[in-house]
Amino acid sequence: MEHAVGYVFDWEARGVRPVGAEVERVHQVVSRRLGEDPALAELVAEARAAVAELSADTRQWLTLSLNAVAKRDAEFAAALLAAVEAVRAAERAAGVSATDRGIAIGGNVSIRATGPGSVAALRIDGPVSTGLPTPVPPTAPQG
Repeated sequence: MEHAVGYVFDWEARGVRPVGAEVERVHQVVSRRLGEDPALAELVAEARAAVAELSADTRQWLTLSLNAVAKRDAEFAAALLAAVEAVRAAERAAGVSATDRGIAIGGNVSIRATGPGSVAALRIDGPVSTGLPTPVPPTAPQG
């Protein structure tokens, strides 16, 4: 269900992607079955607020909603599983794939940092320390 939640958020937040038709199918299966479910509504609100990624609480909330519905509705569970597998197959065929917090790059990447205190990364999700002290600005002479 985690993959389904990620794909639904992807579709709401970004729309078309290289495997857009497959992602759209996951979105359709979920939205048709859940309708006005509050967890799905929260996902849509977060996507439209242009957040970089879905909050952990909403991800868990929608995952639990999908699991509950899938336990009661075998036809929905099968349709959702087939839709998710179609996205994963299309991603594999495209040669580049990332889910959740991953980053997929289908070409060359060059990241460089030069000089003392420099940091280079494709993605940094928290504080970074180079071990160098923070410079203190000079004070104006008193007098």
